[in-house]
Amino acid sequence: MPKEALLDNLLKQVQQCQLCSEHLPFAAKPIVQLASNAKILIAGQAPGQKTHHKGHPFDDASGERLRSWLGVTREQFYDPELFAFLPMGFCFPGSYSSADKKSGDKPPRPECAATWRQPILNELKHIELTLLVGQYAIEWHLKRKLAVTKAVEQWQELWPQVLVMPHPSPRNNIWLKRHPEFEQQIIPKLQQQIAILIE
Repeated sequence: MPKEALLDNLLKQVQQCQLCSEHLPFAAKPIVQLASNAKILIAGQAPGQKTHHKGHPFDDASGERLRSWLGVTREQFYDPELFAFLPMGFCFPGSYSSADKKSGDKPPRPECAATWRQPILNELKHIELTLLVGQYAIEWHLKRKLAVTKAVEQWQELWPQVLVMPHPSPRNNIWLKRHPEFEQQIIPKLQQQIAILIE
């Protein structure tokens, strides 16, 4: 079977996935962006509520910041021949309630990564740069627990095949202020590499 057909078949299965539907706040709505020729893989966390309703990866304030970091237009960002989006969880997992001790969105459901991640990655044979966005993607891809701050400090060890990144969520504004070197030193190198890969 041609590689495009294998990936298309996987994508159809993902779009019909109901593995964790009973745990979700809304009906299952897997959100990924895949094409066999994609050169850049964005491994994020899970869709937020706004993204869930819009149906496009990172279609929110986090996405605006991420596109700025990458130095790309919205059209380039949503071109599956350039960027593949494979979050750790494909559906919005829900948010913590006021009764919980935590705030923000819940972690990605584990069923996605366990079921779909490796088979899909096996079909993305042209990826030249993988962006690990946030704690869950970092731990899965690097196969070890590593704090985001520590991972970012060691970014050169994986570059230019992999770049570890904080999540671009506005919730991370304090982290970015405390670590200005990320946007001052690392982002320019990322933009240069992205420009080379998508030209």
